[in-house]
Amino acid sequence: MSAAEEIQEDAAAPARVRLRFSPSDIDVKVPGGVTVFDAASWNGIAIDSTCGGHGTCKKCKVRITEGDVPVSKLDSRAFTPDELRDGWRLACRIQTASDLSIDVPPLSTRPKAATVGVGRQVILRPAIVKRHLQLEEPTLSDQRTDLQRVLDAMDDLELTAPIGVVRTLGRTLREAQWDVTAVIVDSELIGIEPGDTTGRRYALAFDLGTTTVVANLLDVDTGTPVAVRSMLNKQQPFGADVISRISATMMDPDALAKLQELAHETLGGLADEAIEAGGIAREEVYEVVLAGNATMTQIALGIDPEPVGVAPFVMTSEGYPGLRATDLGVSIHPLAPATVFPSLGAYVGGDITAGILATGLDRDRRLRLFIDVGTNCEIAIGNQDRIVATAAPAGPAFEAASIKCGMRAADGAIEIVKLTDDGVELGVIGDAEPIGMCGSGLVDAVAELVRTGVLDSSGKYLTDEEAAERVPGLADRLATIDGERVFMLHQGDQPVFLSQRDVRELQFAKAAIATGWRLLLEELGIDDGEIQQVLLAGSFGSYLSAASAIRIGLVPKLPIPRIVSAGNVAGEGAKMAVLSIQERHAGQALIDEIEYLELSDRADFNDRFVDELAFP
Repeated sequence: MSAAEEIQEDAAAPARVRLRFSPSDIDVKVPGGVTVFDAASWNGIAIDSTCGGHGTCKKCKVRITEGDVPVSKLDSRAFTPDELRDGWRLACRIQTASDLSIDVPPLSTRPKAATVGVGRQVILRPAIVKRHLQLEEPTLSDQRTDLQRVLDAMDDLELTAPIGVVRTLGRTLREAQWDVTAVIVDSELIGIEPGDTTGRRYALAFDLGTTTVVANLLDVDTGTPVAVRSMLNKQQPFGADVISRISATMMDPDALAKLQELAHETLGGLADEAIEAGGIAREEVYEVVLAGNATMTQIALGIDPEPVGVAPFVMTSEGYPGLRATDLGVSIHPLAPATVFPSLGAYVGGDITAGILATGLDRDRRLRLFIDVGTNCEIAIGNQDRIVATAAPAGPAFEAASIKCGMRAADGAIEIVKLTDDGVELGVIGDAEPIGMCGSGLVDAVAELVRTGVLDSSGKYLTDEEAAERVPGLADRLATIDGERVFMLHQGDQPVFLSQRDVRELQFAKAAIATGWRLLLEELGIDDGEIQQVLLAGSFGSYLSAASAIRIGLVPKLPIPRIVSAGNVAGEGAKMAVLSIQERHAGQALIDEIEYLELSDRADFNDRFVDELAFP
């Protein structure tokens, strides 16, 4: 029976039911038959989910404190008998038929994320320019228009002025007694300010990720960061990956507008936080630069992403000129322009363009491999002579979304695993009691199980007899739960384990990535031993153990010092584009310089993928 079929129909459901959510203390009325998950989403209440409410991730856990809700088959798999008696249910399985009071566990909106990354020094030459002007007042013999008077004072520049500037120009000039500062971005005059404000110029650089969004507030006068903020993308309830969110827009005509609204709430909220932390006026922020994948960018702009998600995978546009910050939901200077990094392809987006710019992949003589590890893994390899890039469908394993005890990188998540002869040593975020494992913990755990022989090269656990003979100190951690072989990482009140299915999920993810970079190497006609550096980018790549990545075959077998955690290189590229027009143009030029290799139409992809499933 499918997850959708499992929801019981209730013909006698009332027209409307009342739902009270705590601890937010929000009371809502919804049509009978609507799931609690959907009701919460409609009313801005965040419930954890990575499958978009389709009943596959089992993460939308809520507790019914008042009212009667039957136990579904999925509930019985997700909770212990004691938890079920205590009212715990999956929100996506609860089809409302009566009034309910629901306790929603707090969603971690501040996961452990990389906010900085590998970058290069740049010559400070921002697009934002200020000119202090002390103008002569008009006379009967000098009746030039106010705008012409301003433009004549800057006759070395060819400027345009939008109507938003012209509307208030006359009053501003006269109230300031003709002592003003012109604000210019690129070749557009976006503001006239009273007095001399030339020392105050700020801009925002965003990394718009599927999972995490990072905002950098920069002082472009000095090139230094003023504030950095990050949070989970508020689109998470619609699914953990871009395919889930594209699917949502295909199934529900209202989903695109809601997803765009959530993107704007995320970007706008981060901007507000950074500006408040920096202690500046929002009108002093004159520009936005954004790096994001093609799907996230199109959704943020309200562009239907469906063509990106179905063959032949076509974007609406590789770039979007003429944008304002308001088009992204960011409230700063009312005429602030927005620049979005162009995408190489439907699944190699502007975040990768920005990352390649930041790492200088196109300027280095060394042959380097760039991997942005995530649900959709982007890969590039090359040097100053040639760069080829592709995307690999890694799935949500690295976000721990499809893992039985998986969770985001928040307090209580196991992030480091070390197996000894007689036990397990764990590193836990926040030094808290373990309640789950994040992506880096998953990779560590599997790598250690492979190293110690608890998992064989095919990814299969030892039998009890084999474990007792080969790894006696770890044998008692092998168990069977719900008919599935597992390894117990933590045996406390809330056990954390790695199931056989979890291992398979990681194998599928690492095989997709390894297939990608091997095919790129073949395209260049080189051997993996010729790679001089591997750059692991993104929030996940920042915390991934190089030794573990090599052990499971995620990256080529190279000396560990050659494997570098590059961090948030998309954010670094966006910052570089804020601080230097030259770097911005270089980023835009990468579109014509990088060759994109589509894997989905290769006849040998599946065979090559299968070859990479085994552990080295």
